[in-house]
Amino acid sequence: MSDPTNPGDGYSNSNSNSNSNSNSNSNTEPPPGAPRGTTDTDPETHRWWGLAVIAMAQLMVVLDATIVNIALPSAQRELGLSNGNRQWVITAYTLAFGGLLLLGGRIADLVGRKRTFIIGLIGFAAASAVGGAAQSPGMLFASRALQGMFAAILAPSALSLLTTTFRDGRERAKAFGIYSAIAGGGAAIGLLLGGVLTEFLSWRWCLYVNVPIAVIAVFGAFGLLHDREGHRESRLDIPGVILGCGGLVALVYGFSEAESRGWSSALVLGLLCGAVALLACFAWWQTRAAGPLLPPHIIKERSRAGSVLTMCLATIGMFGLFLFMTFFLQNILGYSPLRTGLAFIPMSAMIIIASTQIAARLMHYVQPRLLMGPGLLLASGGLYTLTFIDTHSSYLAHILPGTLLLGLGMGLTFLPVMSVATSGVAPKDAGVTSATVNTAQQIGGSIGTSLLNTIAITSGTAYATSHFAKAAEQAARQGGLTPAQKTALANTATVHGFTVAIAWAAAILLFAAVLAMVMVTARSPQQREA
Repeated sequence: MSDPTNPGDGYSNSNSNSNSNSNSNSNTEPPPGAPRGTTDTDPETHRWWGLAVIAMAQLMVVLDATIVNIALPSAQRELGLSNGNRQWVITAYTLAFGGLLLLGGRIADLVGRKRTFIIGLIGFAAASAVGGAAQSPGMLFASRALQGMFAAILAPSALSLLTTTFRDGRERAKAFGIYSAIAGGGAAIGLLLGGVLTEFLSWRWCLYVNVPIAVIAVFGAFGLLHDREGHRESRLDIPGVILGCGGLVALVYGFSEAESRGWSSALVLGLLCGAVALLACFAWWQTRAAGPLLPPHIIKERSRAGSVLTMCLATIGMFGLFLFMTFFLQNILGYSPLRTGLAFIPMSAMIIIASTQIAARLMHYVQPRLLMGPGLLLASGGLYTLTFIDTHSSYLAHILPGTLLLGLGMGLTFLPVMSVATSGVAPKDAGVTSATVNTAQQIGGSIGTSLLNTIAITSGTAYATSHFAKAAEQAARQGGLTPAQKTALANTATVHGFTVAIAWAAAILLFAAVLAMVMVTARSPQQREA
């Protein structure tokens, strides 16, 4: 689905628009010697510096989803958080972020993406400062929810600014390579940064660190970013906001509570059923609303829909791995928070290398699905190798190879997924399209954390139940199980649960590879030019 007003988009499935695109391009041809996609009067002269600003903001949003994980035990001790309430430090952020993304994307389209980008940065920094100074659990929870609200404005604004700034196929590939590397590796960077700040400063600096980053990004945005005026004549779809955001909030909250309450909980079942009902009503309403929150044509295009689904499935596997590997390294192998964060650096480096040096170079010449499919197969293979770990596994021999393979696969996947999902839309819909991609990522992360954790706990408990009686019977002659033997059995059961859940994650990525190869039919820029 190609938009004639966006001639530089990298991917298109529409043959009927090729002539109009060619005519449009012939009227905007750059003067001799000018780089492709620019003109002498191009306001984006410093667009690569603008990309640095966008990347800085995106890194702040992504790493904040994980940076507090390692700091949480320290915050719990200082503020007196109960075991039942501590999850709200994470849930308050993901709930507001995932639930309000569609609204944030449409607001960016209505009032201007540069304006909402700056508002999001300032609000995110202020909420982070409040969270860092929190003196009570309620103050910390509220600040995290505010962070999520402003992140829901900031994230789609950042991606849509990137989409409208880089139009040429080659430059677009490089820009999206950098962006996708940050999107894929930011969570692991958050684990490392959280470990460093908690170990050498204080858990509060896991929140304070956002303030200087945001200040630099705000000044950079004023001078380096440019955007079309917002479409103020459009009206905000209030029923769509209530139905869509309500459904997403219920969905994210339901998956978050499933981790602690179980899937059979009345609250979890009620939230998930309510989410399905609200989202079904939302889909119906969008086909009838005069100014829909999520225009149906955005997700009806086959390649875009396939990319959004692929993003959701890919993040299920990756976020599940972060959860299990963090527990495995700290609780089974005895790693410190800092050492745990460092253990994720090779995977982040591989994501960056694969995105910027491999996928970005190939994206101009090959179809997106020929990067997505093999990338997801490699990632699935990396997860499969991790199903063989046990309590005696070492990092170098058993964990590093699998995480490197996962990083390589994800680096090849995220770039074409994001590029295809945001290509070929009218500028007025860039914000809500970007929000749709971010929503898929957040929903995938929530599902991955709750679903895979439930599988791990269930499998681990079943293993412990079946093996404890046998071990106790064998040890009865020596006076029963010793504390060391009980600990070893508990650790073995826990790792067994991890491996079962990781096997499911590998299967999900395998399914994502098949889906991407079948649904994503967009052509490469070189094929389109030919």
